[in-house]
Amino acid sequence: MKSHAEFIQPCARSAIPRFSLAATLRAAWQQLGRWHALYRQRQQLASLSDEMLKDIGLSRADIETETIRPFWDEPFRRC
Repeated sequence: MKSHAEFIQPCARSAIPRFSLAATLRAAWQQLGRWHALYRQRQQLASLSDEMLKDIGLSRADIETETIRPFWDEPFRRC
């Protein structure tokens, strides 16, 4: 007769999520980099002349609404 211990499978190590400090810090640094790049892009967009904006099909009002958004508001990252 088999004992109960033979039927109980130990938890797989891959099932337990592991969080490393290095991975967390790397992800935070990358996020800060994305936010900084987004801030710079919005500032550059705001510095364009009205003629340049017309060339790319935007108005000064479009740019104004974009530049007042907070730096952490990423337009394509909606979770």
